[in-house]
Amino acid sequence: MIQIDALPAFSDNYLWLLQDDETRRCAVVDPGDAAPVLAWLNAHPGWQLSDILVTHHHADHIGGVARLKAACSARVIGPARENIPARDQALSDGDHVKVLGLDFQVLEVPGHTLGHIAYFHADATTPLLFCGDTLFAAGCGRLFEGSPEQMHHSLSRLAALPGETQVYCTHEYTLSNLRFAKAVEPGNEATAKRFTDVQRLREAGGISLPSSIALERETNPFLRASETSVKQMADERAGKKNRTPTEVFATLRAWKDQF
Repeated sequence: MIQIDALPAFSDNYLWLLQDDETRRCAVVDPGDAAPVLAWLNAHPGWQLSDILVTHHHADHIGGVARLKAACSARVIGPARENIPARDQALSDGDHVKVLGLDFQVLEVPGHTLGHIAYFHADATTPLLFCGDTLFAAGCGRLFEGSPEQMHHSLSRLAALPGETQVYCTHEYTLSNLRFAKAVEPGNEATAKRFTDVQRLREAGGISLPSSIALERETNPFLRASETSVKQMADERAGKKNRTPTEVFATLRAWKDQF
């Protein structure tokens, strides 16, 4: 049984630590800072960091990779199309990689960056998705390198995953994303309820992740570009009719950038 814990880093990042109690081996996703991982290892004698999974090249996701590799000799895996420090294995769309005995399928999800990947474990009961900065709880990443077409396609791929898939993104943006989601769909009761629930959770010091694909389909406007209510609000915001879901998505993303 794999346990997954969040190691907070910087102001709002989460480094996801996967732990196998049987082998006392662990893996970490997107360690932008080595310190929280090394602190955890120091507090848990006998554990070995065996793998470092990277989704994309931004500094807050790779800043601790080289130090952890030097300290622990962990295998570094990451996107083939991006410059990842100390990378041992370059991954492309459709590749499979085993981490702590779990089989992960690699999904290329460009948009936030051009070579961004996600890791999907298709478990029968609890599928897992480590999606970096592509899909957020109630939101999505900014388009630093890719196009709206690329990001909309990437999000559509993730939205098609099983509804029970647990979504491990890497930032605590949920409350601010839900404020935007409420502006886009003021009549969406699921969004209103989620906002209230997350607000209480954060006030109590809890974290809002993981999410699920099913919950994102209900409350994330960036996965709802084909919904009439979302399209109508996007048309109103753009002052014109958006002809396709990609155009709706582009209007939403531009709106969110200024929200």
